[in-house]
Amino acid sequence: MSGSGVFGPRPMLVGHRGCGCGTVDGYRENTLASFLAAAALGIDWIEVDVRRTCDDQLVVAHNPADVDGVFYADISGVEAGARGVMRLDELLDCLPTGVGAQLDVKTAMEDATRERALTTMGRLAAVARHEARRRDLLISSFDPSALDIARELAPGVARGLLTWLDFPIGQAVAAAGHLDVQVLAPHWGSLRPNTVEPETLQRPLAYVLEMVHASGREFLAWCPSLDFARQLLVAGVDALCVNNVPEIVTALAGDRAVV
Repeated sequence: MSGSGVFGPRPMLVGHRGCGCGTVDGYRENTLASFLAAAALGIDWIEVDVRRTCDDQLVVAHNPADVDGVFYADISGVEAGARGVMRLDELLDCLPTGVGAQLDVKTAMEDATRERALTTMGRLAAVARHEARRRDLLISSFDPSALDIARELAPGVARGLLTWLDFPIGQAVAAAGHLDVQVLAPHWGSLRPNTVEPETLQRPLAYVLEMVHASGREFLAWCPSLDFARQLLVAGVDALCVNNVPEIVTALAGDRAVV
């Protein structure tokens, strides 16, 4: 973690699943080629989806199952690799140390029956403690219990609470303010009028950011459009997790320089 917080003084750009969700410029998400391409383009951080296999290997995959319905929790690391899924340690060993890593821990249903140290987050803790010695690192999750396990088993690593599409932003800000996390990371849909919260129920964006910072937390918004990303930079966001890294890095270069 930098001396001025998790992300530092300049708003940081985080490459979502590498160069972006899906396939961007020929790079498929959550592959080594996509992550290395994002790094070569000058991205500050990358976001990595972390899951575990039945033999406790940590792999990089967003969905719990492959396209044919085979769950990664039911197969070995070798079998996952044969399906084109990369091991987490392979990525971290190949990624330049100047690039920060947001490890997005995907809790498995099977974690409900495991002791805390044997959950997906529990298995990641040792990796995170080691990795935090060579690069900026953030553990994020939609699962508050996973973040509590991270606090217990990897206490020196920053933690971030993720919230889902159109999750009420007021609840998210209050929750992060009273959880032992350093970052709140809502989806950008929560920051504009939506089906859950119309405009009359929403505070201005600047007020939301003010409350997050007043509570001692940093703010990372994920997957905003380019226009809304610019609004977030003006409002004082600390980091943006973005799709289409080639486009965004170029388009926002000047915006970040003047913030």
